Amino acid sequence: MNQQNEPKMVIGCDEWCAFPSLNIPAIKARVDSGAKTSSMHAINIVRFSRDGESWVSFEVHPLQKNRKVTVHCEAQLVDQRVIKSSSGDKESRPVIRIPLSLGGISWEAEVTLTNRDSMGYRMLLGREAMNGRVLIDPEGLCLQGDRQEENFVELYKIPAKKTAKKKQ
Repeated sequence: MNQQNEPKMVIGCDEWCAFPSLNIPAIKARVDSGAKTSSMHAINIVRFSRDGESWVSFEVHPLQKNRKVTVHCEAQLVDQRVIKSSSGDKESRPVIRIPLSLGGISWEAEVTLTNRDSMGYRMLLGREAMNGRVLIDPEGLCLQGDRQEENFVELYKIPAKKTAKKKQ
């Protein structure tokens, strides 16, 4: 938790986050102070036991509108919660606690896992993850640094597009 004398980071309505422990160097999050818990896009969620503890394995498509980039992840399961969406639907979701990195600062955050394919963003940054750490400028976009599409090739080891050779 941020102490009173430490300045808070100013973030925009969407920001690039990273989850180093999941090998996710960049995922764009919609900042939503109305949502209590953060949520990340995840598919193929499978619960399993490791050394007597509950874990989950899952896959993440971290880049919006791109299903080719897939990151396989595993994390310890800390809870299972019923989450009510903005449309009023209720869904039971696994909850993990992992280091979140934003603007060069890292802290632990609880994140629910759910399929967000139909949503505008692969991640929702909720108020519990932001409490005591940030101030939101709703006009701002990626105030902690934007990512250019060409960076994703290097970040996610995406094969370079092959150009067709012209016939001579």
